[in-house]
Amino acid sequence: MHRFKSILSFLFIALNTLLLAKTIEFDLSVNEYSLASPRHTVWTHLSYLQNNEYRNESIAAKTLSFVGSESQKAKLSVYLKDILDFNDLFIIQDHLPDNPSYIDTITNKAIFTPFEKFPAIYLIKKGNKWLYSPETVGQIIALHQDIESSWQTKLMRAIPDIGHKTLIFGVELWQLFGLLVLILLSIVFKKIFTWIVSRFISHYLVRFGREEIAQQFIVPVAKPISLILIALCVINILPAFNIPIQINHYLLLGTKVFASIAVVMVFYKLVDLVNYFLARFAEKTESTLDDQLVPLVNKSLKIFIAIAGSLIVLQNFNVNVTALLAGLSIGGLAFALAAQDTIKNLFGSIMIFIDRPFQIGDWVVSADFEGVIEEVGFRSTRVRTFANSLVSIPNGKLADQTIDNMGRRVFRRYNTSLGLTYDTPVELIETYVKGLKEIVKLHPHTRKDYYEIHFHSYGDFSLNILVYIFFEAPDWSEELVARHEFNLETKKLAEALGINFAFPTQTIQIEQFPGQESLSPDYKLKPQDQEEELKKYLAGFKEKYPGKS
Repeated sequence: MHRFKSILSFLFIALNTLLLAKTIEFDLSVNEYSLASPRHTVWTHLSYLQNNEYRNESIAAKTLSFVGSESQKAKLSVYLKDILDFNDLFIIQDHLPDNPSYIDTITNKAIFTPFEKFPAIYLIKKGNKWLYSPETVGQIIALHQDIESSWQTKLMRAIPDIGHKTLIFGVELWQLFGLLVLILLSIVFKKIFTWIVSRFISHYLVRFGREEIAQQFIVPVAKPISLILIALCVINILPAFNIPIQINHYLLLGTKVFASIAVVMVFYKLVDLVNYFLARFAEKTESTLDDQLVPLVNKSLKIFIAIAGSLIVLQNFNVNVTALLAGLSIGGLAFALAAQDTIKNLFGSIMIFIDRPFQIGDWVVSADFEGVIEEVGFRSTRVRTFANSLVSIPNGKLADQTIDNMGRRVFRRYNTSLGLTYDTPVELIETYVKGLKEIVKLHPHTRKDYYEIHFHSYGDFSLNILVYIFFEAPDWSEELVARHEFNLETKKLAEALGINFAFPTQTIQIEQFPGQESLSPDYKLKPQDQEEELKKYLAGFKEKYPGKS
């Protein structure tokens, strides 16, 4: 069923090509001729040599600059058309100059060469007429002898007379039959080539343990590769059928376009193979930004291949790609001025991927936002805030901002204060502080070379112990786990020592109450006794903290 659909599709395309070729035939409804311009001369030569009721070899012969009999000139004009047809030198009438005073810009002479790849054929102006040059006429016999000795001509002569019966648009019976055979052989050989390519390449890769690559990437490429091989065969075989040049030209053009599309398909599918290896490489790196870069590279390569393929297809249609690109560059300048913000974002993206100020999953802080990097694109970067909203920042603006990457911290600071009740003895405070320092030294995720734990200040209702330490944690989640473990140990140590943590309290003191002693302190030390106690304390302090004299 699939093969039947392929045959119908090809026949439909061939029929459309034949109909198209019919529409571009020269207008033969006029029996008059003109040699006033290169277009009129070429039109006169070719139109009066068509196989129809308007054929007139004597009129076609008037386009040659040749002194001889009318029969010789007519014969040479027919030979010249055979040379054009054999070499697939197809002429589009609208591409010929219609100016009687045409001047070649290179030679600065009244000369016109219709085919760049065949400069031996050219026209010159004689008086008020444009004619095929004497040099061109002088080469017709030699060029036609090459045609006579070719295997295509010998093949045509070997075909019986019934095979030369004209069916439609100048196509003979044997030519139509040959096209059908070529279609069927193309379908068969496509199946064979696909099987050979997929079979041998896949077998080779499987032997080296690359079965995944073979199945996902190589087998899909086998089909377009086989189409390229078929197209190359058709391009080389089709001229042998000697089909009328208009039809032959468009058949070859369609085949070349088909082959170009197949080439683009091969490279387009191979991009997935490149993407596979890039993804494997990105998995081995620590940076998650590489993982985000891989799909962007994949999309960029596919866009580039699609654009390049489009230019190749346009070139097959004789479109001046150089002039087209030049025009696009001028239009691109105007577009760039109108889309300068977009271009700024694109360059901002490039700088982000080069400098790597952050990677996917990093917690970043700037003047405008704070959150976790979720995605980095060509135009913008998406940040998931701690309110779970998604913020999109243009990369051009992001590249100009100061970014504080909290995710790149080697150590994560923990600064807190432990409040003890005012009735805690001094010796117990020292013991507790010493125990806290030991917890820092023994904990597996704390920084050991720098920390500060001290009796820091007197609060309104507590004695405050400063705890200033650092955790070694790669992300916020592990930092919270480390904090959890450290806080539990500080609580366990306080319970073991019998220490009470303070909380906001308010004490109401009544100075005088019947039957009770006054709560006001009784300062019994006399001034001389106070001085004596001060001297004793300072002596002990100096022994504990000897200073420089």
